Amino acid sequence: MNFEKTKWINKPKKFELTENSISITTEPETDLWQRSYYGFRNDNAPGLQIDTDQNFTFTAKVCFDYKARFDQCGLLIYLDSDNWFKASIEYENETFSRLGSVVTNLGYSDWATTDIPLPKQMWYRLSRRGADFLIESSPDGEVFKQMRIFHLHKLGETTEKMGKSDPPQPAQSMVSVGVYACSPLNSSFTAEFLELKFESCQWLAHAT
Repeated sequence: MNFEKTKWINKPKKFELTENSISITTEPETDLWQRSYYGFRNDNAPGLQIDTDQNFTFTAKVCFDYKARFDQCGLLIYLDSDNWFKASIEYENETFSRLGSVVTNLGYSDWATTDIPLPKQMWYRLSRRGADFLIESSPDGEVFKQMRIFHLHKLGETTEKMGKSDPPQPAQSMVSVGVYACSPLNSSFTAEFLELKFESCQWLAHAT
């Protein structure tokens, strides 16, 4: 990852960048969420991002030692406060955590999760094809399993499904993608991101 081309969203007070890694120490009461169910809106989690208008596959190993409920870190796509995506493990209690993702479109967040044991690391692989994305995870960095396919409305239509006679759709092609970490409650921990890799999109087009 070329850190000369990266930018911070909500730059944290404490972080470290090396040639091969990123570490972020979270600050209390930081989070990303919009409206749904809870009613509140939070947009102050730190994220280190890089802009691209290309299709891509981004892979990272994420290491952590959570301290409190909802502590989280993982991958982030950030268009603006009302349109973004995050994938992470969120700490729940001493028995389990939640591997999941949030897609936020037009100012409303969803949250899709599955309960898992208490890991200290996870690999994520995020692929883009236009306005559509695939997020996968792996406990060992070798075998990845699909978490979800999702669409970010602000990026326009799913181009593969448009007919030849359909007019061009206005869309934002540039996205900011990278990593994030936050502590929604009164907590702090350090997240480390390793084995960062950008490559051409490895998610093959759907065969019809």
